[in-house]
Amino acid sequence: MPHTRAAKRYLRKSRKLRLHNRAVLSATRGQIKSIRQAIASKSSDLPQQLAGAASRLDRAAQSGIIHPNKAARLKSRLARAAQRAIAAKT
Repeated sequence: MPHTRAAKRYLRKSRKLRLHNRAVLSATRGQIKSIRQAIASKSSDLPQQLAGAASRLDRAAQSGIIHPNKAARLKSRLARAAQRAIAAKT
């Protein structure tokens, strides 16, 4: 446990930030999961969902919750899978 006032303050701050980061990461994972389900079912609103997922990934990467390269990799893979689903649909 922290001893000084500043350390106690930092502990409170880091707990609050950790909860926020976990919530953002969880929401991002949920969005990725939903777009993967949409790709599997070849949903019609796939481009809108892909744009939303890309935006959420970019925001998570910008705030340092995930690595920017991971965000780019996930966006690329989701876009490629979406293009395959659209091509298979037509």
